[in-house]
Amino acid sequence: MAGTATAGSVREALAGAADALAAVGVETPRLDAELLLSEATGWDRARFAAEPETGVPAGAGRQFGEMVRRRLRREPVAYILGRKGFRHIELAVDRRVLIPRPETELLVELVLEIAPQRVLDMGTGSGAVALAVADEMPTCEVIATDTSAAALAVARANAERLGLADRVEFVEAMLPADPGELDLIVANLPYVAESEWGGLEPEVTQWEPRGALLAGPDGLDVIRAAIPAAAAAAPSLALEVGEGQAPAVSELLFEAGFAQVATRPDLAGIPRVVWGRR
Repeated sequence: MAGTATAGSVREALAGAADALAAVGVETPRLDAELLLSEATGWDRARFAAEPETGVPAGAGRQFGEMVRRRLRREPVAYILGRKGFRHIELAVDRRVLIPRPETELLVELVLEIAPQRVLDMGTGSGAVALAVADEMPTCEVIATDTSAAALAVARANAERLGLADRVEFVEAMLPADPGELDLIVANLPYVAESEWGGLEPEVTQWEPRGALLAGPDGLDVIRAAIPAAAAAAPSLALEVGEGQAPAVSELLFEAGFAQVATRPDLAGIPRVVWGRR
């Protein structure tokens, strides 16, 4: 009796995919191959190391091959899988929203330290910051805004799936017309300068929403426009910024009336969050 058809062994599948991904410039070819094969087979990645000669079922092999072909076109793994972990939650993501980055978790950490009663996440995208705050601070009232209706649809769906829909108010705007009394605004707004665009990875320039990234010649157009309105709405404002932007953003906060301004570095030591308090 013939055995179940397979698409080669785990070792062969991973080696072939990793080689192909490396050849097109993917930075983490082996990791990406393992993540995709884990999705296709439903197996934990630890099994790949423990049982490298196990045969990959034919159906899973076909699915894996299709996902690898997408990755070869430099489509981000998070879009291929349709999800991305962020702190203690998992978010559904697609091309309507940016993929949440680890450095953005600094905004959540700051909220936890300040412990506001009402916080507004400006430019929420997938809902990462707002939903993480709602998840970790059950007593905090959270408002999430975005000017993109498409992004808000993703964020609302994430809130529903995570059971947090009754904890976060979503508003299609930069700021609500009447936000009420806020303790803190946090924002991960577009901050990529036009001159930097060509040097970014294809995963960013070809796949992620351009409007959520680009912000004029120096990357500060959106932040520069948002600060005065945010300053009028809350006594404290924290902004994620790009490398080298912290001094300019700090000065903008001082000019807007924030008497105390501080920065927070990311794991690479880059000043990544600028925080102003009146």
